[in-house]
Amino acid sequence: MVGVEQSQVWIGSSDSMIYIINTHSMSCNKQLNDHQGELVDIVMDSSDNQKRAAYSCSADGDVIVWDVSTLKIQHKFQLQYQDITSMKMHNDLLLYCTKDLVLVTNKRKEYCLKLELTGNPQKISSAFYSIQLLSEKSQLWVSCKGGNEICVYDMTDFSKPPHRILLQDCSIITCMLRVKQQIWVGSKGISQGKLKGKIYVVDAEKKTVEKELVAHMDAVKSLCSAEDRYVLSGSGDQDGKVAIWKVE
Repeated sequence: MVGVEQSQVWIGSSDSMIYIINTHSMSCNKQLNDHQGELVDIVMDSSDNQKRAAYSCSADGDVIVWDVSTLKIQHKFQLQYQDITSMKMHNDLLLYCTKDLVLVTNKRKEYCLKLELTGNPQKISSAFYSIQLLSEKSQLWVSCKGGNEICVYDMTDFSKPPHRILLQDCSIITCMLRVKQQIWVGSKGISQGKLKGKIYVVDAEKKTVEKELVAHMDAVKSLCSAEDRYVLSGSGDQDGKVAIWKVE
């Protein structure tokens, strides 16, 4: 879901439709049906105040650029990869997370870069799972679900090798969340000789693990922030609890 011009909410659906909700009438009176696959993300491009655009992406790699005011297609292109799970925008770049790698294109797909965790001994059994942007630092943080490290890419020069952050005693990374100048990483790993849900708090400036938090018996499946003052963590069904952490 994404809010558009304070009067609409666009909702992408698994049935390939985009439903447009009017926030005043609370009704759905418009639908966009040009995608063929399951919608995975919609992002707004506010770089041109005179002509706002929305970018939608489906799991089959179909990307459509919409004129928000007319709901007409401005441009569309097809990625050469399937299983897209999410899409984000940074300046003139679009970044796509797939089950196997991260793709980077510009807004018209005039080029396409492929990012992989080269040299990772777990690469074959791993899959990319989550990306986070630190826009003011032009950094792309990528976590690998089956691995135990985070790669930080410089988005001004993707030819540079990424900075790698190793998470000690981590077996599975499940999610990431930015909170102020920290990246909180949900996972499952070893604590006092047992597998438990763990949270690694990474200093985004130093790119070092500052704290390891343990409050769950099962893997940490989700993280959310409350006003950047608290973080809520939710665990798997073997635990089923929510923990509330004070950020400071």
